[in-house]
Amino acid sequence: MELILYRNYFPQGTNGKLFWGKLHLCNTIELPFINNRRNVSCIPEGRYRISKRLDPKHGLQLEICNVPSREAILIHPANDALLELRGCVAPVRSNTAPGKGLYSKLACKKVEALLFGAIEKGEAVVED
Repeated sequence: MELILYRNYFPQGTNGKLFWGKLHLCNTIELPFINNRRNVSCIPEGRYRISKRLDPKHGLQLEICNVPSREAILIHPANDALLELRGCVAPVRSNTAPGKGLYSKLACKKVEALLFGAIEKGEAVVED
């Protein structure tokens, strides 16, 4: 399974569209790109493996692996990138402004259901 993330970069945040093949899964929000700086930048474009991660506090999560000079980059709910993200990717149902969106928890559940199932089946899951 291969995911493709198309992004639009703005000074206030990054908006994206996440596809599985030709199927549009959801939109996304991220921080603006600031040279891949930890906690203030979205991750650079690239090909990354996504895996399951079990966190004692937050439970089962999706982690984007092998990001250069970064760790613990997650896919999790957030509706305002500048207030709620530190480098992670947040699925949203719709974008309302650069780095902002609506109904992130619903969009995240949809993505998690698909990806957790694919990971369980041993299918390759990558993001571009």
